[in-house]
Amino acid sequence: MSQIHVRAQPGDVADYVLLPGDPNRARHIASTYLEGVTEYTSHRQLLGFTGTYQGVRVSIQTTGMGCPSAAIVTEELARLGAKTLIRVGTLGGATPAVAPGDLVIATAAVPNDGTTRQLLGGAPYAPAASFEVVEAAAHAARTLGAPHHVGLVMTEDAFYASTPDHARLWASRGVLGFEMEASAIFLVAALHGLRAACLTACSNDIGDPQLVPDDVLAAGVDRMVRVALEAVVRLDAQEQKA
Repeated sequence: MSQIHVRAQPGDVADYVLLPGDPNRARHIASTYLEGVTEYTSHRQLLGFTGTYQGVRVSIQTTGMGCPSAAIVTEELARLGAKTLIRVGTLGGATPAVAPGDLVIATAAVPNDGTTRQLLGGAPYAPAASFEVVEAAAHAARTLGAPHHVGLVMTEDAFYASTPDHARLWASRGVLGFEMEASAIFLVAALHGLRAACLTACSNDIGDPQLVPDDVLAAGVDRMVRVALEAVVRLDAQEQKA
């Protein structure tokens, strides 16, 4: 049956799903990188597309901004039969070591958000990415020569609350940057026994008021998407051998 928000039928959604927050980015990814694309939903602008990349069936599903929307979409994708979910978005760098346009592959997310807190009833928990997906993404990044970092991110609700002092404090604790969806995606995926990962392109340094130039960010997003898709191809090949 169709879901309330992701208006799709079982079979419309591929086993592998990339999760951009922005519907325009979802359309761009589908039209630029996939073949044989069909749009399976546009309800609430949570645009969803399915096509193939190097012969592997892949869906691109918009999550919207923030954990509440991302948790809804992840839950409904699980019900629709998705197996591997990879967020593809942007983050604010916590440290100048993460340069504009760099790729950050999250190993886990500090859950500084309300959605995971409610889902867990306040219990302590460490939302983590699936190791095999992280490994495939890191391998793809090395193969493609994409500047990248692998480590901890923080998921937050209040976009404008981050300050340079806040960023540097959490950088001293190993956080590479801040984004708004990973912790909920990791948790909901875990509750359903799905694999999940988060790849982000650095859009700015929290300590620098200047945003990354459009061309630098666009190049970083392109590398991020290519890494995600190559990771999917590697994961699928491993599945076929198993």
